Amino acid sequence: MRRRARKGGGRQVELTIEAIGGRGDGYASVEGRPLFVPLTVPGDRVRARVVSEASAGFRGELVELLSPGAARAEPPCPHFGACGGCALQMLEEPAYLAWKEGQVDKALSHAGLAPLEWPPMLRTPPRSRRRVSLAAQRRGREVVIGYRQRLSHRLAPIESCLLIRPALQDLLAPVRSFLQTAEFAAGDVVATDCANGLDLALGGLQAADLELRERLAAFAEAQDLARLSLLDEDGTWEPLMVRRTPQVDFGGVPVAVPPGVFLQASKEGEEALVAAITSEMSETEGPIAELFCGAGSFTIPLSRFGKVDAFEADEAALAALDGAVRSNGLSGRIAAQRRDLYRQPLRAAELKGYSAVVFDPPRAGAKDQAAQIAQSGVPLVVAVSCNPATFARDVRLLVDGGYRLTRVVTLDQFLWSPHVELVGVLRLSSD
Repeated sequence: MRRRARKGGGRQVELTIEAIGGRGDGYASVEGRPLFVPLTVPGDRVRARVVSEASAGFRGELVELLSPGAARAEPPCPHFGACGGCALQMLEEPAYLAWKEGQVDKALSHAGLAPLEWPPMLRTPPRSRRRVSLAAQRRGREVVIGYRQRLSHRLAPIESCLLIRPALQDLLAPVRSFLQTAEFAAGDVVATDCANGLDLALGGLQAADLELRERLAAFAEAQDLARLSLLDEDGTWEPLMVRRTPQVDFGGVPVAVPPGVFLQASKEGEEALVAAITSEMSETEGPIAELFCGAGSFTIPLSRFGKVDAFEADEAALAALDGAVRSNGLSGRIAAQRRDLYRQPLRAAELKGYSAVVFDPPRAGAKDQAAQIAQSGVPLVVAVSCNPATFARDVRLLVDGGYRLTRVVTLDQFLWSPHVELVGVLRLSSD
């Protein structure tokens, strides 16, 4: 390792990248500890600057690519590097998919679960994300819109994004033009492409200004928005104009969604997860319990296989599901109940009698709930997750309770990011 001092900055080192870490950054050993360098791939010979030290090692930044590794590819996005939205565009396709699948295998192995063979990773296409959350900021007379830079509050302006649907892309320029003519310094821009139009929320605007409200209403008309909301600093959504109640389609049923409700990132990803879950339900006999049900993206398709008791803590999401149930004659097939499953997980005794349990918690997983499911004796459990580490931890609890992990489906719904979606199928062992 050669070092060179840099005026005004940390020390510089020359090294060869050995592997890619869990957050998508390449790393190499420095003084026996890893130095993580974003935007690098294995085999890259780089000059990097050490910018900070942490318990896991050092964090660095790429100064110069001296020679590329064999797995390096040309990033397709012109904003790659400045924008913090994609970490792995510089990795060629086979190596990219192998790395993502390796993250799942590593998490399962770390939890002591027997290695499994699973089908090739499912993938959603570019330009399929139906929701985007960006930041906007005034710079002089101009307003720029973009994503935050990696591990920073600095804004990287973008003109286009390969992840989002065309309707969302086409909205960026009109929003930028509107904000330039408003009394605006900085705020968020959140938009969802729903089945019946765009749902837009803007932060950083003074809601009390009557003239501004009139201009916003005119903007909603001109852009044919379904709904326009304002975002307060505390994250509260205030619907300003509802021209059409935004709807999404879950299993052929229209669901009116409240502002800010959780949705799968893409319709294609949602359908892939639904297919993986429901493919296991053909032999179930009896009611199904769905935990962390949200607004019903899995609940409604599951109801084709039996009565579903759906549990969720988010009041707005549950109200959306309940409204869809009532207006579409599904009351006999779906019962939606509000329950905070972190504070009050369903007990093993409450789960007895169900033919299947489906649970899809946030990234933190559901350790306490999984422990109760493990004691329940429910014949079939389907675990859905966006975090391989907490997925493996929760599955380990189920296996320790007598379940077998029989199938894993992986999905790349967040393209060029380190994230992986998983569906795990567990059946109660007969021995």
